[in-house]
Amino acid sequence: MFRQNVGVGDRDLRIVLAALFGLIALFAPFGGAWQIIPALLALVMLATSAAGFCPLYKVLGINTCRSKSASTGQEQ
Repeated sequence: MFRQNVGVGDRDLRIVLAALFGLIALFAPFGGAWQIIPALLALVMLATSAAGFCPLYKVLGINTCRSKSASTGQEQ
């Protein structure tokens, strides 16, 4: 399993962004890419929020988890 690298505040922000991108996709005035791209972004934000892991953060070496034990998935 992957080590978590997305903290609670980051997860909350991702959920808000997912809702925003979802609304943009739903009410986009034009079809095609104007609906597909925001919908895909919303799905990515929801998936990374639910998993607590962001592959881009892994590549960039970013970790927004508060404690080291939270990032390893161990109980405190």
